[in-house]
Amino acid sequence: MVSLDRVAELIKAELGDAEVQVRDLTGGGDHLEAIVVSPQFEGMSLVKQHQLVYGALKTEMASEAIHALALQTYTPTKWATVSQTQ
Repeated sequence: MVSLDRVAELIKAELGDAEVQVRDLTGGGDHLEAIVVSPQFEGMSLVKQHQLVYGALKTEMASEAIHALALQTYTPTKWATVSQTQ
């Protein structure tokens, strides 16, 4: 099991300017959801955005410290639109 703070730190290490929110979906610490907002996502496909985040967590994913990760990735512009509707 990996802490939520550690997951956020790893993502920020890869995408230094990212805003990251991580939550535990099941209470077991290995099924997580991450919302990542980064200007680096500008012009990238959703697949490329997710690949960047998964790359930051490759060790934890390979060791199954994270068994499942639900990802939501946004550019700052898209996040401003989406977060207003929530």
